[in-house]
Amino acid sequence: MSEGPGEKKPLIEYPTVYSFKVMGKHEGFRDHVRLLFGRLVGSEVAQDSIAEVPSRQGNYLSLTVTVYLQTEEHRQAIYLGLHQDERIIYYL
Repeated sequence: MSEGPGEKKPLIEYPTVYSFKVMGKHEGFRDHVRLLFGRLVGSEVAQDSIAEVPSRQGNYLSLTVTVYLQTEEHRQAIYLGLHQDERIIYYL
């Protein structure tokens, strides 16, 4: 299928592997995020799908969570879930 005049190709083509970045207080945050993503994605998130970087003083934890997405709507639903979670301080 070709693009017509004025039509733009989507920035993300689905299905795709996508990485979300989240930050929160260190204590128990990795387990909390793993369970949260399990609910939002609809399947268990493997431990090796989460990369972590602690803050310099160890109070905060930055996580990169890589998941498989089928649609843009699913990606947006995950962002909404991250926005609504009180333990998520920052997300990309």
